[in-house]
Amino acid sequence: MKTDLFNYDLPPELIAQHPPERRELARMMVLHRNSGTIEHRHITDIVDYLHEPDALVVNNTKVIPARIFGHKTASGGKVELLLLEEIQDGDPPTPSSGVTCWKVLMKASRRPKAGDSLTLCSGKATATMLYDGEQGEAVLKIESDRPLLEILDEEGVPPLPPYIARKALTPEQIENDKIRYQTVFAKNPGSAAAPTAGLHFTPELFRTLEKQGVVKAELTLHVGLGTFRPVSADIITDHEMHHERYLVTEEAAATISNARKNGGKVVAVGSTSVRTLESLPTLGKAEGSTNIFIYPPYEFRNVNAILTNFHLPKSTLLMMMSAFASRDLMMKAYEIAVQEKYRFFSYGDCMLIL
Repeated sequence: MKTDLFNYDLPPELIAQHPPERRELARMMVLHRNSGTIEHRHITDIVDYLHEPDALVVNNTKVIPARIFGHKTASGGKVELLLLEEIQDGDPPTPSSGVTCWKVLMKASRRPKAGDSLTLCSGKATATMLYDGEQGEAVLKIESDRPLLEILDEEGVPPLPPYIARKALTPEQIENDKIRYQTVFAKNPGSAAAPTAGLHFTPELFRTLEKQGVVKAELTLHVGLGTFRPVSADIITDHEMHHERYLVTEEAAATISNARKNGGKVVAVGSTSVRTLESLPTLGKAEGSTNIFIYPPYEFRNVNAILTNFHLPKSTLLMMMSAFASRDLMMKAYEIAVQEKYRFFSYGDCMLIL
């Protein structure tokens, strides 16, 4: 299957550059797979489609301020990093050592070599280039006197995707993005991108759903390159997904299983929840990593409905949704979304696929 089959024309002005004033103001397209019917609603109307004993499955990963700046210690040349994933390289560090190893994406006028030193976060951390990874990645050893996540909270910038253009990184804008590029249920730090379908929920909306008997199950998948790496291959099967770490607790698995046993829908909030659920050989407590690539045709085993944002052309995420709703129906829905001027991508509107 050719990647171009998942292309579409998108006017640049429909790419959301900022979140809506309030989370609950997002529009929601409702796509009924069986009939092909499309409705135009708002996220608060999701209460009309979910009922007891449905289960809403959310990804409680927490986005870290993973974009950091620094310079090459020797030359002073500027360096920008996107921290992707903390890894173990060699002997595991002790909790007090302040030494961690990270996979990163790096911008620099001249790429550092193995052994080169970097000064990061206004001198609060240093790094040593260990080696180049795959597809532009690098692996760094980062040292600091304090926990790195603590320093990132002070010096890091939310890792907004490149289609969100910020003319100036003012302190006010950075703080606003730290709040709005984060779900209200985020708990476990580790993501280099937000599970954006979850950005639309508020505590009030969860309370309303709970009153209707809709249960919430929280799992964790730390979003990395596997989710947002673009497809460059002409044939989709030539694209290789990166691994992303996930955790499904016994409590979450039991909540989802009980909903299914009682005839409820399993409603995955976002592609990361879908990836996690569809990676499980059996629905139970699990921890591991997944590089699952879902594209048509695919038979879903654990997901009955999906809430998702509008995705980039030719992306693995659009391919996943096309596997759930059929390519033709999904491309029709996107054409209508453009006509109706929905807001696209991370800070944009959403779609409920039933």
